[in-house]
Amino acid sequence: MTNVWLYTLVSVFIVSAISFVGVLTLLLKESILRGMLLFFVSFSAGALLGDAFVHLLPQAAEKSGFGITLSIYILLGILTFFILEKFICWRHCHVETSEQHPHPVGFMNLIGDGLHNLIDGMVIAGSYYVSIPIGIATTLAVVFHEIPQEIGDFGVLLHAGFSKTKALFFNFISALAAVIGAVIVLLVGIKFNNFEVFIIPFTAGGFIYIASSDLIPELHKETKPWKSFAQLIGIVLGILIMFALLLLE
Repeated sequence: MTNVWLYTLVSVFIVSAISFVGVLTLLLKESILRGMLLFFVSFSAGALLGDAFVHLLPQAAEKSGFGITLSIYILLGILTFFILEKFICWRHCHVETSEQHPHPVGFMNLIGDGLHNLIDGMVIAGSYYVSIPIGIATTLAVVFHEIPQEIGDFGVLLHAGFSKTKALFFNFISALAAVIGAVIVLLVGIKFNNFEVFIIPFTAGGFIYIASSDLIPELHKETKPWKSFAQLIGIVLGILIMFALLLLE
């Protein structure tokens, strides 16, 4: 159990540190950054789908069989992330943005991202609770997803009137919610037998939702054939990474 705590806490701190990747928006040209983001989005879509279908769902089916209970937990994961996204976008501000008056969308983004990070921490801890290799695979899937997301979040905060320093600071504070989520799951997992029977298909459902409802539709906005092919390569590479991690099991 000590190893589970160690691996989990190291993983969530690494995921939290990804929040500083937003500084790339200040260092790279917009055209270069956009090209990188599109590839990372496709790569992370493949990694999330690969983790869900290659690691999580087979492990969940092995634990409890593929029945109605498993399907319900997957659907709960999908619905939870849907509700979370609706919460993030639930209101708008019409007051002119400035550093003295950041848009509520900035604060709402921080709150919503904090909840998202809380769940990220929970799914990472739940994965490690099942096995170290599955925890590593899930951590990588989350990291690949966090890179484009955190760059986007940093941009939202700047647009909302935050200074660069405040945007980085508050984005990191929001990212630390992953640590809280991880600790909650590890403490709950100790008290409840077969906790992984719920958390693993729930995680798979969340990953399937993010990849299919957020990331892949974003890729469809790019219609140039060679860029579309590059996106396909990114998705396939993400899936192959998850297959390669089977060697750790």
